[in-house]
Amino acid sequence: MRDYTDAELAGILDQPIFHHISAVADNLHMECYVVGGYVRDIFLERPSNDIDVVVVGSGIIMATELQKRLGPKAHLSVFRNFGTAQVKYKDIEVEFVGARRESYHRESRKPIVEDGTLEDDQNRRDFTINAMAVCLNSERFGELVDPFGGIDDLFDGIIRTPLDPDITFSDDPLRMLRCIRFATQLRFDIDPETFDALERNAERIKIISGERIVDELNKMLRTSAPSIGFIDLQRCGLLSLIIPELQELDNVETRNGRAHKNNFYHTLEVLDNVAQHSDSLWLRWAALFHDIGKPKSKRWDPLVGWTFHNHNTIGARMIPDIFRRMKLPLDMKMKYVQKMVELHMRPIAIADDEVTDSAVRRLLSDAGDDIDDLMLLCEADITSKNQVRKQRFLDNFRIVREKLEDLKVKDYKRLLQPCIDGNEIMSLFGLSQSPVIGVLKQHLKDAVLDNRVPNEREPLMLLLMEKAKEMGIEPVGK
Repeated sequence: MRDYTDAELAGILDQPIFHHISAVADNLHMECYVVGGYVRDIFLERPSNDIDVVVVGSGIIMATELQKRLGPKAHLSVFRNFGTAQVKYKDIEVEFVGARRESYHRESRKPIVEDGTLEDDQNRRDFTINAMAVCLNSERFGELVDPFGGIDDLFDGIIRTPLDPDITFSDDPLRMLRCIRFATQLRFDIDPETFDALERNAERIKIISGERIVDELNKMLRTSAPSIGFIDLQRCGLLSLIIPELQELDNVETRNGRAHKNNFYHTLEVLDNVAQHSDSLWLRWAALFHDIGKPKSKRWDPLVGWTFHNHNTIGARMIPDIFRRMKLPLDMKMKYVQKMVELHMRPIAIADDEVTDSAVRRLLSDAGDDIDDLMLLCEADITSKNQVRKQRFLDNFRIVREKLEDLKVKDYKRLLQPCIDGNEIMSLFGLSQSPVIGVLKQHLKDAVLDNRVPNEREPLMLLLMEKAKEMGIEPVGK
């Protein structure tokens, strides 16, 4: 992070694309400014190829003339309904829009747009750090226009709205999530008045589509410490409106002097632990949801205290409804998260007891190709402050991992999947697909996993016939 004079900004912008834009703007006698995130990232010393340009006039005309100047290698896209245009040239994208003023109806985040000045355009920006502009016209090339002290807020690490935050958030409630997301990404503080407005306007988030909300949550989850954002969501009241299942975790009950841990803050600790070791977005979602079944499973047992039996299974059953409501993808990504939630207690149960080959085989069979992610999640879930207990778990996890690696080397798919499948069982006994087939398949699978028989056709066939006879099923032709 460093400051720049106008002359230094001009030097940073001394690139062919900006000189082309400058020349076109001068020829059209239009004021022209690079704005928003590109300017912010100059001061943060972060690279960016996405350039937003505000024109006092028609952004579409400006983009069209720039494309002509750059020639056939430049691609022009025009979005007349929004009054914007985009020019793609090599690895650079430049978005053009005419300066505008906006007004809103309370029941919609879609603004009524009118042509405006640069001042009007800066007034409508979400945060001071995104409201800075640098002139591209030749006479003022590199001049910073910063009416709201965005540069000071950048250096102070503050997220603040340019105008009244109540109006800013009420007009476009998505800005509330953007506020928290920027604070999380940049590790900035939210200005107290701005945060108070988040609390006052939280209910307005209900007019925002699930897809837009999820997009911001995904960006938050991809940060190095996602817990920062989810704590702010909880503090301002947005979390209970977006993911009430997580809000319910923020509850501690005490009975007979015995309290359980706060599962909300435990969840965020697990999430940050995962984020330190994996870039997988969906593993981070799994970490966020791994304990959501605890409020429904919580019971008081006078002998042992608070229990959360089967919270993993209850949580896994909750996942489809949550994904459907939040407009998260109802595909293999949901299945993956559901599997992680369902299985996340299994390695812990193994590590808390003697680590047997049979238990590890079953774990590997159920987790399949996602076993490494599952182990990472489970290790992240060990947040005990008792260092002796924590180290014992981690040592046992190491043993589990070693046994897993041994099984992988031996080609676990070939060894752990019985060589007699469901289709052959149906053919042998003249049966159609039914629960009976599942019972017979599971009987063979259990025998292989427990190492009671080798995964070979002859011993498995004998076992199958014995089980079928016990169930009163005869092979076809007998």
